[in-house]
Amino acid sequence: MKTITPFLWFDDRAEEAAQFYTSLFDNSRITEVTRYIVDTPGGRVGDVMTVSFELEGQPFTALNGGPMFTFTEAVSFEIPCASQAEVDRFWNAFADGGEESQCGWIKDRFGLSWQVVPSRFYELVRSPDDAAVSRMTRAMLGMRKLDIAALEAAFAGETEPSPQA
Repeated sequence: MKTITPFLWFDDRAEEAAQFYTSLFDNSRITEVTRYIVDTPGGRVGDVMTVSFELEGQPFTALNGGPMFTFTEAVSFEIPCASQAEVDRFWNAFADGGEESQCGWIKDRFGLSWQVVPSRFYELVRSPDDAAVSRMTRAMLGMRKLDIAALEAAFAGETEPSPQA
């Protein structure tokens, strides 16, 4: 089966974005850079046209296509994190010049949306204890960056979360 490659449209910062993303993820690299050979609305001769790169082995292509399109939250990339330190590292990198949302969603400085989610969240949400999952979910709805200890405390009934963001 062929690999499906996410194709990301940037105004003119595709190479900068690819360098940023590959600096954050292990097993990541830029694999190819192509340049415009004719002037187009997206770039001039010699400008970077596309950047092919891999994040954790997943191929991506970034295009400098001009300002005709922008990213929306309708498409995001989820990062399962093994620890709070990993959540914090990704969150802080994306927040630098980006825009925090809620429930673990954040836009990076390029406008691309990410979901920074601790793997522990999925372990807890699969519990057959509906009351515990409900408490944890209410806690999550009040968070921007997800906090594993706070999610676990809500799950255990040690805190009663507010659904305010």
